[in-house]
Amino acid sequence: MSATVVLPSFNPDETMVNVVKGLLKEGLKDIVVVDDGSLNTCKKYFEAVQCLDGVEVLTHTTNKGKGCAMKTAFMYIIEHRHEISGVVTVDGDGQHLPQDIKHSIILMEQERDKIILGVRDFSGSGVPFRSKFGNLLTRGIFWSACGIKIHDTQTGLRAIPFQYLPLMIAVEGDRYEYETNQLLCIKKQNITIQEFVIETVYLDNNQSSHFHPIRDSLKIYEVIFKFIASSLCSFLVDIFLFTVMNLLLVQSFIGADLRLLIATVGARIASSLTNYCLNKRVVFQSKESASNSLGKYYILCICQAMLSYGLVYLFAEVLLHLKGSLFETVVKLVIDMSLFFVSFRIQQKWVF
Repeated sequence: MSATVVLPSFNPDETMVNVVKGLLKEGLKDIVVVDDGSLNTCKKYFEAVQCLDGVEVLTHTTNKGKGCAMKTAFMYIIEHRHEISGVVTVDGDGQHLPQDIKHSIILMEQERDKIILGVRDFSGSGVPFRSKFGNLLTRGIFWSACGIKIHDTQTGLRAIPFQYLPLMIAVEGDRYEYETNQLLCIKKQNITIQEFVIETVYLDNNQSSHFHPIRDSLKIYEVIFKFIASSLCSFLVDIFLFTVMNLLLVQSFIGADLRLLIATVGARIASSLTNYCLNKRVVFQSKESASNSLGKYYILCICQAMLSYGLVYLFAEVLLHLKGSLFETVVKLVIDMSLFFVSFRIQQKWVF
């Protein structure tokens, strides 16, 4: 096999040494271990693997995070490994069995343009609650908000072809959020992900893991919350202006259909400009020219506004007879919340 195993490690114990020896025994002869600023009492474990044939240890003088450790390894590999097919990242806590790591490399070398993920089965009774809960929550957010259907969003077993390493180095994040950002980048670049089920191993109820569900989940979800916050901000602008314009126009002699149309269009123009600027600059950080993305964005906005107007008129005026009341805003609230998810996915896949 012409692949390099990357093993980032922080304050390991003897388990990390056993993992490296298991990899070598399995026939994986090129391993890069990254000491991510571990305590001096842990240095003996890195010294133990450094003297093994086929193992290279890179060292951070201070703890910089798992993501930064992987980037350090990727940069080293790009400079010193020109003939390999790719890398496979693994954890040093014994959760990834050597045979599963080897199989991920085999799949990567068969599918040279795909990234391979070794996914765990969380349905078993022996899975720790924090691992099961964290994966279920993140998987749900990934699927609903980002359109990424992955069974194990927190897996550290990832086989990455060599040509994608520069892209992985450019991914933002230095700690556990890096692995989530990595998946978002893979989706944005339309790189195919192939999953295979690995044996689920938890030692001492996963106590050796440095992943903290609350603290690190906030970092992980930060990039996803940007998507929601931008749309929520523009949504509040839209619903506020719609309410004000609708209540003002109800005193006039304008018919209900025209009144709703004016209120919807006027509010949507202001909110759409807010949403476009936030999405382009903050959320998607799109490099596409404004002349191109703005046109596609407003095609979407016009279609969404027409659909919103039509549905509000149908339910509020025709079916529920709520003419000129605040209940029209409630109807619009429900309808636009549904359209929000559709609009978000279209913006993500087409506009930006």
